[in-house]
Amino acid sequence: MAVTTFTEENTSPLPPKRIFKASIVDSHNLIPKLMPQAIKSIEVQGDGGAGSIKTINFPDGGNFKSIKYRVDELNEETYTYKYTMIEGDGLVDNLEKITYDVKFEHSADGGSISKVTSSYYTVGDFKLKEEEIKAGKEKVLAMFKAVEAYLLQNPEAYA
Repeated sequence: MAVTTFTEENTSPLPPKRIFKASIVDSHNLIPKLMPQAIKSIEVQGDGGAGSIKTINFPDGGNFKSIKYRVDELNEETYTYKYTMIEGDGLVDNLEKITYDVKFEHSADGGSISKVTSSYYTVGDFKLKEEEIKAGKEKVLAMFKAVEAYLLQNPEAYA
């Protein structure tokens, strides 16, 4: 097994508390409303915290039907979120799992910096294609930007 790790950083004019609450804690409600063309629904088994299982269902006719992940950590005080993709169309045959470590920090301008570290655990000598990883990162960034735009247009939401 090999592990390939990537780290991405994004900035937002929103404070960590608002963006974390909207994009992580309440994502199962908000994301399907903001992006119905990309996410049909998100089902939660458990209370949403550590140990919960979330299933993301995609609209019919797309490349993926669903993915399932386990919440490993959710801390609303430190704005950290860790989860592991454990099942679904996002895991190709030679990919055992993908782990994500998300942290929101305060930035000097009153906004926030999000840091996402993703680790891909491959089976055998399998090598990941950079295009596939890039496509996944672009989808996550699009969701983040959709939540950010919603919060900027609705200052009372998740305040």
